[in-house]
Amino acid sequence: MKQRGLRLAPVLLQLSMMLSLLLLVSLSVATAAPTAPACTRATLQDATTSYLTALAAGKTTFTSLSSTSPVAYQENDVSLDITKGVLSQGGIKIDFNRSIYDTTQCASYTEVVSSTGKHPYVIGTRLLLNTTDLKVIMIESNICDDGDWLFNAKGSLTYNQRENWDPIPEAKRNTREVIKAAGDAYINAWGDSTIKPPFSSQCSRLEGGSYISGGNCNLNFPPPFNVTNRRYTIDEELGAVDIFHNFPFLDKSLPRDPGTQTNNLIRVEDGKIRFIHENTVCAAKNCGR
Repeated sequence: MKQRGLRLAPVLLQLSMMLSLLLLVSLSVATAAPTAPACTRATLQDATTSYLTALAAGKTTFTSLSSTSPVAYQENDVSLDITKGVLSQGGIKIDFNRSIYDTTQCASYTEVVSSTGKHPYVIGTRLLLNTTDLKVIMIESNICDDGDWLFNAKGSLTYNQRENWDPIPEAKRNTREVIKAAGDAYINAWGDSTIKPPFSSQCSRLEGGSYISGGNCNLNFPPPFNVTNRRYTIDEELGAVDIFHNFPFLDKSLPRDPGTQTNNLIRVEDGKIRFIHENTVCAAKNCGR
């Protein structure tokens, strides 16, 4: 019996160690930090609605704005105190708005047209949310008004209202990679004529307030042409990508590089570019041209 007891001792020790390990794992799971909430389309829609309400009311705070994390605020690529920006201008009459939602990055992009208010604007705003509490921690706005490149708020309103940006049936949706690649191809082709963007035969381009349709969406400029500082918002449901970036050489009052703040909102259907909206800020009236 004594020998049997000696042989059982290691087994009992192993069982004791296993039980201790299981207890530690259970305690660890019980005390682990809660899982971060999911960033959903509804979350981004609520944040966007909150921003639009503040813009229309002329308020620099809104319910989806983070109160615990520093909020970065930029207008036309310049860091600014939010209380001195467009949100503080006494309220903007919103005649039209369109938004896309990127649940992967927890970001949204919204195009706003104010044509009939006291101060016409075309504004593109990107909201970035903190994935820990789903509150807005960054606002980037591309703000165009009189004197910016081809600015015409009435034209922008008219053509925006004519376009169909309905959700794409799930079976026909492109991947994020395809949508992003189409947007990059459009921009990269500006300085490289060998790149052939996937334009739809019905491709239409709204630039400022001017409209070109019938598939004639190609642009090409003399190289070198380096488009930098790209920030993407991608929405698979709407087949859309928005790209904030810098447009080189257009504004004669600025250095060629990095250039001036520009925004392109692009709709992709069946892998083809259907709509392009471009709005470019000018440091000098009409970019000095």
